[in-house]
Amino acid sequence: MFGLLNVDKPAGLTSRDVVNRVQRLVRPVKVGHAGTLDPLATGVLIVCLGPATRLASYLHRYPKTYEAEFLLGWRSETDDVEGNLTAVEPAQTVTPDRIREVLGRFTGKIEQVPPTFSAVKVDGRRAYALARKGVPLDLQPREVEMHRLELTGCRDDRVMVEVECSSGTYIRSLARDVGEALGTGGVLSRLRRTRIGPFDVSESLTFDDLSPATIRDRLLPPSLAVAMLPSRRVNHEEAEALRNGRRIALAGTSISSNEIAVYDASGRLIAVAEEQPGGWLAPRLVFPWDEAVPARSE
Repeated sequence: MFGLLNVDKPAGLTSRDVVNRVQRLVRPVKVGHAGTLDPLATGVLIVCLGPATRLASYLHRYPKTYEAEFLLGWRSETDDVEGNLTAVEPAQTVTPDRIREVLGRFTGKIEQVPPTFSAVKVDGRRAYALARKGVPLDLQPREVEMHRLELTGCRDDRVMVEVECSSGTYIRSLARDVGEALGTGGVLSRLRRTRIGPFDVSESLTFDDLSPATIRDRLLPPSLAVAMLPSRRVNHEEAEALRNGRRIALAGTSISSNEIAVYDASGRLIAVAEEQPGGWLAPRLVFPWDEAVPARSE
């Protein structure tokens, strides 16, 4: 079994809970995921099966789209409503125009400090593990990109936004920073991921519908993970050489790319390779298609 599964993660479960559920249904196939969602969040979670677990880093390159709700007038150590909430003096006037003006400051490439309770590593340890022990943390800002940040509604102390952003963006941090910029606190109160690259929530498989049959029927081709890469199709002999770790002559026009998705004559992804000096194509990752394992019932 080799492919990707677009799952709509429900609220209250971790991303690992979803992976564990799929794992039980396809054991002994290896299972992983790309793009962690907090228990509070719902929406698109890409589950990688079999050799596709080696493609997770490519899935992280896709932009992500979220529908989010910020609750103004509060702060928490987790930057969302699941932490201990502390009331903050509300801002004098927070109008839609004022919110749009502030959101404009966070559009484009920005420096963002991750939440204290996050998976960011500090001296080799996860920040959330240190925070739970009361260790003071001074997390450094990281560059992220907000491709689009749009106000979709506001009511009393709640602000609804749609966010399209780069991988590595924390929407909890955005809620915190927007609240501070508005002159009051802000925490994330709702989050739904509606898209990762070509994977849309309207095409997701619900958690309750996961079964051996639905996994087989809804398994997506692994090529979707590397759709952003230039590609090259090779013949049977070249495919076999790459599968065995040997480089092949790069016929035709040079691609001038560090990474190339390579497909066999049937259009199946067989490798991610790199162009080398002298007109050679050398494999980086190789995917054996003869190791399919059927899903099984619990």
